[in-house]
Amino acid sequence: MKIDHIGIAVKKLEEAIRTFEALGFKVKEIEEVKEQKVKVAMLPVGESRIELLEATAEDSAIAKFIASRGEGIHHIAINVENIEKSLEIAKNSGIKLIDEKPRIGAGGKKVAFLHPKSVHGVLLEFVEG
Repeated sequence: MKIDHIGIAVKKLEEAIRTFEALGFKVKEIEEVKEQKVKVAMLPVGESRIELLEATAEDSAIAKFIASRGEGIHHIAINVENIEKSLEIAKNSGIKLIDEKPRIGAGGKKVAFLHPKSVHGVLLEFVEG
């Protein structure tokens, strides 16, 4: 396992990109994930990445997060070899899952979220690949 990325909720993606680029980060890719109602920018950091997330709809999870908490760290994504098996292990360990089955996330990768109430207040995302 390793950290795949750290997701940061932002109000304005282009503004956030300028801030991170001023700090020396470089954007590798920008894409819209319509299913999750977000536009994301990926910025490599060693073996991991920072994922900047901007809501594309008022009813998206990111829009709701920003409305209640403001901009900031939204989730930590862990790279796993077999997402279905990782979800099964988590569920059998008593962890509440947001996603019982994986869905497609940024980069076309399979992703699934674990409920923060079961993981000491941290929204964890499993990413396969």
